[in-house]
Amino acid sequence: MTSTDTRPTAAPEPSPGRASAWTALKPLIRRLHFYAGILIAPFLLVAACTGLLYAASFQIEQIVHRHELTVPVGQQRLPLTQQIAAARTARPDGKVTAVRTPDGADASTRVLMDVPGLPESTQLAVFVDPYTAQVRGTLDSYGGSGALPVRAWISNLHRHLHLGEPGRLYSELAASWLWVVALGGLTLWIARRRTRRLRGLLAPDRSLPAARRRLSWHGSIGVWALLGLTFLSATGLTWSKYAGENVGEVRSALGWTTPTITTSSGDHAAHAGAGAHQHGPAAVGVDQVAHAAAGKGLSGPLEIVWPAETGAPYVVKEIDKTVPQRLDQVAVDAASGQVTAELRFADYNLAAKLTQWGIDGHMGLLFGLANQIVLMLLATAVITLIVLGYRMWWQRRPTRGFGSPYPRGGWRRVHWAVLVPLVLLIAVVGWLLPLMGLSLLAFLAVDVLLGLRSRSL
Repeated sequence: MTSTDTRPTAAPEPSPGRASAWTALKPLIRRLHFYAGILIAPFLLVAACTGLLYAASFQIEQIVHRHELTVPVGQQRLPLTQQIAAARTARPDGKVTAVRTPDGADASTRVLMDVPGLPESTQLAVFVDPYTAQVRGTLDSYGGSGALPVRAWISNLHRHLHLGEPGRLYSELAASWLWVVALGGLTLWIARRRTRRLRGLLAPDRSLPAARRRLSWHGSIGVWALLGLTFLSATGLTWSKYAGENVGEVRSALGWTTPTITTSSGDHAAHAGAGAHQHGPAAVGVDQVAHAAAGKGLSGPLEIVWPAETGAPYVVKEIDKTVPQRLDQVAVDAASGQVTAELRFADYNLAAKLTQWGIDGHMGLLFGLANQIVLMLLATAVITLIVLGYRMWWQRRPTRGFGSPYPRGGWRRVHWAVLVPLVLLIAVVGWLLPLMGLSLLAFLAVDVLLGLRSRSL
């Protein structure tokens, strides 16, 4: 009798040499996620904890330095010239380099000075009551952001743990691996869930046993935090030493650098003379410079930067980095008080705008308090993911009799057509992010040594 069995025949299992690309790559991704989670997580944990503190540093600064930053609201502000004269009287040893106008009715004016003995990139800020010209106090001001001592201390803790240039390696290592860990975890989580329902990816399953429930929480939190973590990784690398330099070279080659306003003395030197420098009889005062900038649409808070050389112009900058941003600049001739150059943020190329937005978002400035809250949530998410990850590893560590879910030698099953481009991609990324490339080589060396050790036992 002829058989009438029409049931479909099961597809044959793929042989080890003909494994699908995903089947072959999955063990590699799992092993990379495992190694990065175990060995890089301590750096990520420190970065998250210090980042959590930095997200609150603006409020901390306002509280600690409240006396210098705030003043009783008066009737009418005095001319900037009078306020700067009060600052010079208080610190005659200082050379005025810039003045920052108040950003609120109860805010003080900040006069920045170069004073002998201060560290590099540090200036003395003299805080003046704009209504009475009374000096409220002096504090060191760090970098272009104008961070005062308490925020600068927190910033340096996050950036390099107060260890100087060697300490920057920790933050660069964390930023280099953060996006890899996040994307690798997402890939594994999607593959593990095997569901088309969005809820299965975004929400933890509380009905699972304890061990699998922790994994469910780990995966769900990672999905929610993915975009934010990738953003923090990319923007954090812009401050790094080695990767940051490489990114800068790429931007320069592609013409994506941030434009700068023309401040060279040029033809101005012929008629500006010593009037462009604060030690000579300036043809125009700082109030006229501010008025000229206002005529071009610039509004406070402003930073008015003194000419760097004889004949060079003043530079007036908008410094409001919250959305909607005010970041336009103008150059004002020190002799005539006329605007000689303009630089509008709207005219920045897209890459320069994205860089500015990324940096401001990373610092918690772009959207104000909401931005800071998001940063705090992301830092908390990283801390939670690391704690859950270590807990899962500890519960299933090999010394408790569990087999390794991350077998060695998975790369041998990857087809050369996939393996070769993958190796080239890793080489490019390793060049662009040197600390990641070196640490990956270290991972491979450790893995090979452990493999040789296990064979000899």
